[in-house]
Amino acid sequence: MKIPAFITVRSSSTRLPKKCFLPFGEGSVLEHIIKRVQHYDLDPIICTTTEKSDDLIVELAKKSNIKFYRGPVANKLLRWSRCCEYFNLESFHSVDADDPFFCGDEVKRSHNLLQTGFDMVAPSPSSSGGGATVGYSLTADVVKRASLGMSDDLDTEMVWSYLEKISGIKKTTLSDPYKNIIRDRMTLDYHEDYIFLESVRLLVGNMCTRKDLYRLLKDNPDLSRINAFRSEEWSKNQKEKSTI
Repeated sequence: MKIPAFITVRSSSTRLPKKCFLPFGEGSVLEHIIKRVQHYDLDPIICTTTEKSDDLIVELAKKSNIKFYRGPVANKLLRWSRCCEYFNLESFHSVDADDPFFCGDEVKRSHNLLQTGFDMVAPSPSSSGGGATVGYSLTADVVKRASLGMSDDLDTEMVWSYLEKISGIKKTTLSDPYKNIIRDRMTLDYHEDYIFLESVRLLVGNMCTRKDLYRLLKDNPDLSRINAFRSEEWSKNQKEKSTI
C-alpha cells in the first residue's frame, strides 16, 4: 500500500500571495509537488480548506485526477483528522506545499519508522531547520487525540506545538540522513525564496534527488545567498507562531 501523502496547501498567503500557483517548470508549484509525490510512488491527497479562494486548488486536484479533502481554514489538525476519517486511513505523511524539493526517500524512511510502533515521527533536525526534506509521519489516532474538543477556528498552523503536549504517546524524531544533508533553507516563504528555488530547479531539474541538491549547493555556495538574509526573519516567525 502506498504511503498517503497529505499535500497541505492553501492559496492565501501574506508574505507571498498565491505562491502555490507560481510557475515552476511546466506547471505551477502545486503541480510540481503533486508530480514529485507521484515520482516517489506515494499516494497524493490534497488537503485544503473550504475557503472560496481554494476552489482553484480543488480544480487542480480534479484535473490531476487525485484525491482531495476540504476542511477548516485555520485548524490544520482538524483538517488532517477529518481527512483521515474521510479516506479511512490509519496513518499518513505530511507534505507541505512550501517544500518543493522534499525527499521522497526520507518520507519513506520516516513512515517506515512510524510503522515500528510509534505514534509520531517528527522531521529530522536539518529538515526542521529549513532544509525541508521531510515532514511528519503520524497515526490517525494521535491526530484525532490532539484535535479533540478543538474548534474549527483555532489556528493550529504550528502543529507540533499541540502534538508535543499529548501525554502517553510514542514519539521520536527522524535522524538526519547518513550523508547529503541539506542545511540551506529550501522553503518557499518569500519572493527571494522563489528566485532561489527556481534557480535550483533550472540547474538540477524538478525531480532532482537530495544528492543532486547537496552537490549543487556545495559546489555553488553563493547560490544560497539569494535568500539567506531572509532566514533569520523566517526563524523568528516560526518561533512566534509556535508560542501558544
